[in-house]
Amino acid sequence: MSSAFGLNLLHSLLSLREHAGFFSLPLFTLGCSFNPSSYFLCDTHPPLSSQHIAVTSCQGSGFYKMGQHGPLYFTSFLFFTSLIWAQQFSPNENKSSCTRCDLQLVCNCSYGGFIFVPMVTERALTLDLSFNNITVVKSSDLADHALLRVLSLRGNKLSEIHLSAFDPLWSLEELDLSDNELAVLSNKWFSKLAVLQKLNLLNNPYSCLGSPPVFQGLLRLRTLAFGGFALTELKNGDLSGVTQLDELTVHANNLKSYESETLADIWPLGRVSLSLREAFVTDIALASAVLRDLSHPETPVTLQDIQFNTNLSFQPIKEMCDRRVRYMTFHNVSVSDNGIVNLLVAMDGAPVTLLSVHGITLMGHGRWEKASWTDHKSIDEFFLQNAVVLDVFQFVSLLELRFLLQYPRKVSVINSKVFVMPCNTSRLLTNLQYLDLSDNLLTDMTVTETLCDGDGSMKDLRVLNISGNALKSLSLMSNLVKRLSKLTLLDISRTGYSSMPQHCTWPVTLRLLNISMAKLSTVTSCLPRSLEVLDVSSNDLKEFTLDLPALRELHLSGNKFLRLPPGRLFPNLETLTIQSNTLNMFGHLDLQSFRRLRNLQAGENKFVCSCEFVAFFQSSIKGGGDVHLTDGEQRYVCDSPLYLQGAPVGGVRLSVFECQRVLFVSLSCGVALFVGVVLCVLLWRLHIVWYLRMMCAWLKAKHSSHRPCRPKDALLPFDAFVSYSERDACWVENFLVPELENPRETDEASGNPKSSRPLNLCLHKRDFLPGQWIVDNIMSAMERSRQTVFVLSENFVQSDWCRYELDFSHFWLFDGKAGREAAILILLEPLSKDDVPKRFYKLRKLMGSTTYLEWPQDEERRGEFWRSLRCALRGDED
Repeated sequence: MSSAFGLNLLHSLLSLREHAGFFSLPLFTLGCSFNPSSYFLCDTHPPLSSQHIAVTSCQGSGFYKMGQHGPLYFTSFLFFTSLIWAQQFSPNENKSSCTRCDLQLVCNCSYGGFIFVPMVTERALTLDLSFNNITVVKSSDLADHALLRVLSLRGNKLSEIHLSAFDPLWSLEELDLSDNELAVLSNKWFSKLAVLQKLNLLNNPYSCLGSPPVFQGLLRLRTLAFGGFALTELKNGDLSGVTQLDELTVHANNLKSYESETLADIWPLGRVSLSLREAFVTDIALASAVLRDLSHPETPVTLQDIQFNTNLSFQPIKEMCDRRVRYMTFHNVSVSDNGIVNLLVAMDGAPVTLLSVHGITLMGHGRWEKASWTDHKSIDEFFLQNAVVLDVFQFVSLLELRFLLQYPRKVSVINSKVFVMPCNTSRLLTNLQYLDLSDNLLTDMTVTETLCDGDGSMKDLRVLNISGNALKSLSLMSNLVKRLSKLTLLDISRTGYSSMPQHCTWPVTLRLLNISMAKLSTVTSCLPRSLEVLDVSSNDLKEFTLDLPALRELHLSGNKFLRLPPGRLFPNLETLTIQSNTLNMFGHLDLQSFRRLRNLQAGENKFVCSCEFVAFFQSSIKGGGDVHLTDGEQRYVCDSPLYLQGAPVGGVRLSVFECQRVLFVSLSCGVALFVGVVLCVLLWRLHIVWYLRMMCAWLKAKHSSHRPCRPKDALLPFDAFVSYSERDACWVENFLVPELENPRETDEASGNPKSSRPLNLCLHKRDFLPGQWIVDNIMSAMERSRQTVFVLSENFVQSDWCRYELDFSHFWLFDGKAGREAAILILLEPLSKDDVPKRFYKLRKLMGSTTYLEWPQDEERRGEFWRSLRCALRGDED
């Protein structure tokens, strides 16, 4: 790119000098020893003369004198050299990338509008850059593509390829440089392509192949195509190194010079295709020399773009026949009646077995009787395609061509606007075994004439192809061919058949039937049971329930099938194609019903990627089962569910929840149950429920604390609220209550009315209001009592009722903001604070910081106990 840019810029500057008077003095270099050849490849450009550039060296003596325009020269030259430097050191500045690569590492970058070779993955095996605007291939463009197998640069504007541009492509097998602007070919392009097998250099403006030989090192080359409108010379040594080819294509319509035996050394030679239009008109000797070198008995020869205008035009054909060529093909030819006669004369007695014509313009009227004396009994196959008769209304019958029609066993007249072949002409084809009249203008009426109203005249006919014609009656067709006792293949595809009768009569020998691309919506028992191959693809079929025991291949693609047909109907079926239908899925049972199925093509359907289908596909089909996917697993793509749409079935990974829902739900319920049990145990062990209940009690107590506080000296109905275990009720009722509520005589004799006054205790058994929530009763009892007495014992700590009572009173009782006096603790039995559960942390703290009363076991000390208790309960009165 840098050399082309620099050269174009330099020519532009010089052009300004010469035409616009911009420069009046030569350009000078300011560095040491400027060498144009180090920057430019001058293969296709004229060298620069000394009047344009003077090469000088700097010796430290300052600048050369440049006259009055020196500063302008200096500025221009700096601009020029800076651009060259930028191009040299920024080769990828404008380089784009191409990401259109598939899973097979085939990168299709054609028609991408690229002006440079784009960047693609280094792992690419095929790179198609055809039909872009690439003008140059630089040395670094393909440096990272050592794995590349196929490279196509067809249809660009290539005029320059760096000599080492293809050197990194040591694995390249196919290279296409056709349809570009390469004026000179270089052998260095291909010097490192040791494994190259296919090379296409067609339609480039080079006039000769060049020297040294371009193909010298291509020892594995098997397909070669070269030439174009500018090729005028072929000389000995041009194809040196090419020893054998499978296919050779030479476009030399304007060839002027050919040295004999230039192409003679290529052997073995598979197929040859030649374009020698001008040589057949102006230089018959040159055309004869070329055909003489390339004609071998087992080498098919194809001649393109030829006009047979003179008698001498057939001399090269005579050369081919003398070399006993057996396979002769013409492409794009025009010929008159006299030319046909001369061609038949040139081929008289030749061992030509195949005469093929693709694209012929008949300028006469079909009067070829003058060649009736010639011998063409060796012609076994005649192939005619895309024939045009200029004067069709005056074209005569072929009845006079018995000398041609009685020998061929295979006749094909394709896409030639044939609307009828008279029965008399059909009867001339006495050896006919293969007849192809596809893509013509036949109708039910004219095909009846062609097949002689079904009288079985073509008794040896084995293959009949009349596809692509305007046929509508299937029953008529069956009647026309039922007497063809050797017919094995019938192709009536691409016709107008829209219905199928219930019963038809066919030859018992019929084995292959093609009714594809018609308009059938149902199939009936009209189909013969003897069929081994049936193609009904591209119709409107929704089901196929016909029993065909001998069928080996069934093609159902392009219909509307929702499921595979029943396999029991086809016990010998080996190949099934059902692509492009509305098939949702298939499974093991569906394929198991086909006893001998080996090849399946079911891609491009609307697959529902359920767990069953995905598992079956990945294990039985993709995993190497008895059935092989001959269309490739990449064609099997999910259509639903939506989140998998477009994903290949072979790569789908479904979760356990999607595939094992019953198991998943069962496991989930089991895990949830286990977690619930564990959580309940943890809640019980950690007393979480108690803490929650205490939180509710605390909120309740907080709510109660917002009510107006009673006055300190307010009269309360109870002196104390007694909290005790039900198991300690006997002690409370027999000792505590009588002692406090029924004063003794000793107390009355003491003379202190307060100490002798009986105390009023609040007990839950007698003083709680029935029907109220227990929290309300507890809170009400505490509010109406001056003190709270806890009768502590092992029973109290272990009692559920006491714990329940204490749970709902704990926070309210010991809340510092409640204004309550400290509780009075009575220990009926020895009990340390460590015996109290840790969740009663305030009670434990109170036991550690408050003096409590212990119930003495000795009766002599009990009087002191009761006096202390009364004193504590009446402390605010004393």
